[in-house]
Amino acid sequence: MPHIDYYFATLSPYAYLAGNRFEVVAAKHDVTVTYKPLDIMALFSRTGGTPPKDRHINRIEYRAQELVRQAKKYEMPFNLKPAHWPTNAAPSSYAIIAAQNAGGGDLGALVQGVLRAVWAEDKDIAQDDVVKSCLEAAGFDPSLADSGLLSGAETYAANLEEAIDKGAFGAPFYIVDGDQRFWGQDKIEDLDLHLSGKL
Repeated sequence: MPHIDYYFATLSPYAYLAGNRFEVVAAKHDVTVTYKPLDIMALFSRTGGTPPKDRHINRIEYRAQELVRQAKKYEMPFNLKPAHWPTNAAPSSYAIIAAQNAGGGDLGALVQGVLRAVWAEDKDIAQDDVVKSCLEAAGFDPSLADSGLLSGAETYAANLEEAIDKGAFGAPFYIVDGDQRFWGQDKIEDLDLHLSGKL
């Protein structure tokens, strides 16, 4: 059975635009998934990337157009300039890590809920009540937001190091069986084809 390590950031608009398409592909091929939230800005700085605000104006303008186009393509509500971006991604990331360890809910729905809170609902995912609401909506105990914080911090840091070691440099980033790498929500179709044995 294939396994996918999914590296992402709870602040990433491109992870948001993946919607549930990754989870649909994973279910289709009966693959196991480990969700690995990480610090995207640290990943950029460690792998030659540039934070969005520091990019050349040509890249900034293209990003703005492309994000809006992709949201329309997938019929997803999208705010190019959300009220709470950037914000502290650690609380939501720790909650996802705790939920994954605890089980009992829908992890894909949790990740999507957190991302939707940022990019469609103008909520601050650094706030405890927002994180707890996302946990509850995905079938998890909201109190997970208050538990395992030290473990969550350690895993969050370890995810970054592991992502770099395995060749990741952006989000969303999907690595199949520790080898085949797929970067971006626009590569989910290719991931599907790979899992089908066609790529």
